[in-house]
Amino acid sequence: MTVHTKPDIRVLPGALAKPLSIPAIASPLFIISNPDLVIAQCKAGVIGSFPSLNARPLSMLDEWLARITEELAAHDRANPDRPAAPFAVNQIVHKSNDRLEQDLALCVKYEVPVVITSLGARPELNEAVHAYGGVTLHDVINVSFARKAIEKGADGLIAVAAGAGGHAGTLSPFALVEEIREWFHGPLALSGALASGRGVLAARAIGADFAYIGSAFIATTEANAAEGYKQMIASSGAGDIVYTNLFTGVHGNYLRPSIVAAGLDPDDLPQSDPSRMNFGSGGNMKQKAWKDIWGCGQGIGLVKDVVPAADLIARLAREYETARRAICI
Repeated sequence: MTVHTKPDIRVLPGALAKPLSIPAIASPLFIISNPDLVIAQCKAGVIGSFPSLNARPLSMLDEWLARITEELAAHDRANPDRPAAPFAVNQIVHKSNDRLEQDLALCVKYEVPVVITSLGARPELNEAVHAYGGVTLHDVINVSFARKAIEKGADGLIAVAAGAGGHAGTLSPFALVEEIREWFHGPLALSGALASGRGVLAARAIGADFAYIGSAFIATTEANAAEGYKQMIASSGAGDIVYTNLFTGVHGNYLRPSIVAAGLDPDDLPQSDPSRMNFGSGGNMKQKAWKDIWGCGQGIGLVKDVVPAADLIARLAREYETARRAICI
């Protein structure tokens, strides 16, 4: 296990050290994140990301990586004074993902700057990414999983706290970050109900290096989401989020109106068998999780309109700077 000593100022590795417009990572959104969204995020100065499984069939992943790499390189040549942020690809390392080895090989081919791993940790993946100088981040919902990820070679962690969209944890961000920071002093991002520049600053103040922002980006023009999904986010708040494991076998947060539209009672949902995890079909249900049952985090009360990703990031940057100046940090 790597021993991490606590420096006075953390030095972030590899691509994570590049300057950003705000210290934020746009989280990989299943089905929703696509090259248009990732490129817009990176050009506007935050780390954009997408799940490799969004590119179907496998050959499309090669096309996506080629396009993102080429367009961001062209942007940097044309704008040397404001280069794009790096991008990330999310890999599901759970045994149900039979594409992992092929997807990882393409990440190696294009030397993807940051690889985010979920639902398991594999040393061989970390080693493959490290071989070309890439950085790996692993998302976790508790300290036990965090320790295992670092022991298996991850460079950094994404603390998925209560209120996050998708497969969220149950711990307070204050408790989770503080307990991780007691022993780990490498790269750390915080996920959970973050949709404002004030929230980004708060994540930094409690010890995270980055805010990890997802649900707000669903309501952007580039996102591959149904218009009804985007509008539902813009008109909903924290009280409209339901936490259940019914749809995939793993607990997650979902929009209450989408559950109602599927003909279900969000106040009387049965429990699913966690041993039968299914990340695309919703188990034996006719409605597909993510496609018909819409995932979302608790921070959406701050999202009022559907806007281009660059406009959302500009708002976050203004709010971040205003909040930073107000408390002098």
